Amino acid sequence: MAGAAEENGLMSGLGSLSPQSRVAILLHGGLLREQGKTGVSLLRYGQFQVVAVIDREQAGGSLAALTGIPKAIPIVASVAEALSYQPEILVIGIAPSGGQLPQEWRQELGQALRAGLSLVNGLHTPLAQDPQFQQWLQPGAWIWDIRREPQGLSVGKALARTLPCKRVLTVGTDMSVGKMSTSLELHRASLKRGLRSCFLATGQTGIMLSGDGIPLDAVRVDYASGAVEQLVLRYGSNHDILHIEGQGSLLNPASTATLPLIRGSQPTHLILVHRAGQTHIKGMEYVPIPPLSKVIDLYEQVAAAAGAFAPVPVVGVALNTFGWEEAAAREQIRQLEAETGLPCTDVVRLGADPLLDKILAEG
Repeated sequence: MAGAAEENGLMSGLGSLSPQSRVAILLHGGLLREQGKTGVSLLRYGQFQVVAVIDREQAGGSLAALTGIPKAIPIVASVAEALSYQPEILVIGIAPSGGQLPQEWRQELGQALRAGLSLVNGLHTPLAQDPQFQQWLQPGAWIWDIRREPQGLSVGKALARTLPCKRVLTVGTDMSVGKMSTSLELHRASLKRGLRSCFLATGQTGIMLSGDGIPLDAVRVDYASGAVEQLVLRYGSNHDILHIEGQGSLLNPASTATLPLIRGSQPTHLILVHRAGQTHIKGMEYVPIPPLSKVIDLYEQVAAAAGAFAPVPVVGVALNTFGWEEAAAREQIRQLEAETGLPCTDVVRLGADPLLDKILAEG
């Protein structure tokens, strides 16, 4: 944060959420829907103090009963109600279609800013330089637009392969299947074993959680692998293992992020992430998800690029069994282990240790 941004109290840098921060999360209609995955992830993994969830559809409900997250956080219907819990920061925890700010949210965000709150914005719509938002912003408060392309980018040069650390990239059968959660759980497991581990965020939610990273979907495609490379090089020399948040999927026609992640990070290991029972790309029933053994072959072949790069094995499968009864979830895991010959687990429900064991055993 520097220059004019500093003078205007606008957050343009990193580290805006600390363990002492009192946070309210805006989640209208998203607490139980996929578009609210940012807010739900913040509730599950955030180290800051969430004092209120704002969701008019679920107001008055129990967060633990609705989501399985064992936290006693009130769910309220509006920013006005959330203010009684004395938040310091409002986080937009939902991504509407296209990632644009709905017009009807402007006044509610304005109410928060006029009350002196700072704002964390993960949408594609930039707000820090919006004249109306600047007018609402109170002295000492800030606006952090996360989806901004970093400065000083260059094209990728495959330099990450020179690093001595393990580089574990999560890849998926589709978008929004749990790649970030898998990387975070692997990072947690690595820290518990005394490894010098680092989680590298490549999307807005991960950046909110870790305070650093790159919003890959805001980076011009020519510089995407270079942006990943810079991030990996920044941390690789000082850590034993990097857990790199995956994005998108090679199977999804709308995805452009997965290949730059593979090329920029030069991974040493891949973890395949899949949602239990999903047979087609979401919203594209005409695009089937092949058997996972074939998907594994695809990712390994693309990563190696016919020998241009080192072989990169898929060493395990993270299966998202959210919504499944435990017995059925364990049966799905057992079947995938038999099909692929690889360790498989639901990292949220059962832990990431089987995957980490395989990563460390692979050398």
